[in-house]
Amino acid sequence: MSKFFQDIKTKYINGTSFTRILYINISIFIVIKLISVIGFLYQIENIDYLIEHYLSLPSNTSDIIKKPWTLISYMFIHIDFFHLIFNMIWLHFGSKIFLQKFTSKQLISTYLLGGIFGGILYIISFNSFPAFSELVSKSSIIGASASVIAIFISISSHSPNYKISIPLFGVIQLKYLATTLILLDILSISPTNPGGHIAHLGGALFGFIYIILLKARIDLSVNFYEFLRIFTIKKKGKLKEDYKRNKRNDDFFRSEKAIKQKKIDTILEKISKSGYDSLSKEEKNTLFKE
Repeated sequence: MSKFFQDIKTKYINGTSFTRILYINISIFIVIKLISVIGFLYQIENIDYLIEHYLSLPSNTSDIIKKPWTLISYMFIHIDFFHLIFNMIWLHFGSKIFLQKFTSKQLISTYLLGGIFGGILYIISFNSFPAFSELVSKSSIIGASASVIAIFISISSHSPNYKISIPLFGVIQLKYLATTLILLDILSISPTNPGGHIAHLGGALFGFIYIILLKARIDLSVNFYEFLRIFTIKKKGKLKEDYKRNKRNDDFFRSEKAIKQKKIDTILEKISKSGYDSLSKEEKNTLFKE
């Protein structure tokens, strides 16, 4: 059993950003289900309600102030097994194409920012439109759909003519599939599940805006990812390494900085002549890493 968990840990550490997001979603789903089973066996009342209440994103602004973490937690919560599977399939599909063009850091940032953007649009909509006036006090959403669609729409906006093969439909370009998904979400806004579809549209809107800004050399994911690193617990060895790095003398630091800047200047010159798409994956990695 220990070998099984060690294998999972190894795959998580050495895997892609998609693997990590996938494992987190599945792990949280399993933990919630185990708590639910324990609650049933010990006859703990409303255990499922309590879990969803404290982790789902409410539309009521006063509830959000009390539970600010829900703007993040909701995008990792799936109560229903088929909801989880559906979202993870789309996550795999979108991430596979996304990572051909962008970095792991960008994937993680797009997932989180897309989910946050979707959540914010959901909150604004439920507190603005008269149709939701009676629902705003009791409505909430869960699921990774907004985050997943943000990834898919971003890669569709970046490479709209990229072709994929879908069973029964044949070869189709990403732009047509993305347009279909957005239209379906717009047409599906109804009394049944309006919040979920609005959040999807928020994620899609972020994915589109992200690529527009990226083409203008503004990468929202870079600063956001660096912000996330604040919450990363560093190992002792890492702390020592950072300390040694910070003790480098000024001459070496200036030399190193000059080399890095020369690389960046070369890449930027290539962009100005041939456009962002002309960059190799290695050059893109260098640009965003530096």
